[in-house]
Amino acid sequence: MSKRLAAEFFGTFWLVLGGCGSAVLAAAFPHLGIGFLGVALAFGLTVLTMVYAVGHISGGHFNPAVTVGLFAGGRFGAKDVVPYVLVQVVGAIAAGAVLYAIASGKPGFSASASGFASNGYGAHSPGGYSMQSAMIAEFVLTAMFVLVIHGATDKRAPAGFAGLAIGLTLTLIHLICIPVDNTSVNPARSTGVAIFQGGWAVHQLWLFWVMPLLGGVAGGLIYRTLLEAKSPQV
Repeated sequence: MSKRLAAEFFGTFWLVLGGCGSAVLAAAFPHLGIGFLGVALAFGLTVLTMVYAVGHISGGHFNPAVTVGLFAGGRFGAKDVVPYVLVQVVGAIAAGAVLYAIASGKPGFSASASGFASNGYGAHSPGGYSMQSAMIAEFVLTAMFVLVIHGATDKRAPAGFAGLAIGLTLTLIHLICIPVDNTSVNPARSTGVAIFQGGWAVHQLWLFWVMPLLGGVAGGLIYRTLLEAKSPQV
């Protein structure tokens, strides 16, 4: 279990550092910034690389909504859910701390004023979308993400391609949702930067726990009940 938890820590750390780091450090430069497309690709690449690096050790969740969704889908044991979620959150906060230390090296930087890649709705949505829009997006997109994970790791799926499918799905999700709320679909990712923003991001953090977790459960149950191969009756 210690190796599995270490794998989840480093996987989640890399996801937050790579994804949120690209948004904080590389997205905003005029003419040189990577923009929404670059940030979306960065999130997908973090998951893709870590699925292949440590997925064989821990399963490559890096996300409380994925852990809960795999449990709901019958792929993950109940006793391991809480340890996985806790270490994912710790990994995300550690990445947020490293990112904060790097970003603070630029004169005038403020995590509070910049938003620090935090998720938000209403006045804090990149595109001005409402709380209702964020709730729907987070629920539906997390459900689809977990459904893809179930399908890509199904024993009937082509071997060796799960990481690619999962990483590209996360990229697509960010392309859809960054304008809505900066895209969470991952409560650990949201927490890891919100605590350093320290204001509105913390107050709105509840949504980015509740809706991804509910979406993860929905995705797991949909795959389990409608798409999972059933054992033949004897």
